[in-house]
Amino acid sequence: MNTQEFEAALQADQYGEITRVERHVGYQLAEHQHPFDACALITTGEITLVVGGVATTYAVGEIFRLPAGTPHLERAGPSGVSYLVGRREVAAP
Repeated sequence: MNTQEFEAALQADQYGEITRVERHVGYQLAEHQHPFDACALITTGEITLVVGGVATTYAVGEIFRLPAGTPHLERAGPSGVSYLVGRREVAAP
């Protein structure tokens, strides 16, 4: 899937904000969560997400999804990572 197709899919799925994120070598973020659903396409490098104690690495061309409120850790791969990410706000209960 190319970036244009990915952006079109995000818009179709009601992701309002789409941004490009770059994380350099050595980037790590301790456990946290977001108040929005996230869906990202890796464009360079790789990122590892740890959810529920399970580490999954995503490389170029792969997509990860994180529902709002999902506790996770993240770290960039040995060459850093860039990705295109959509954020979809979640209505408060």
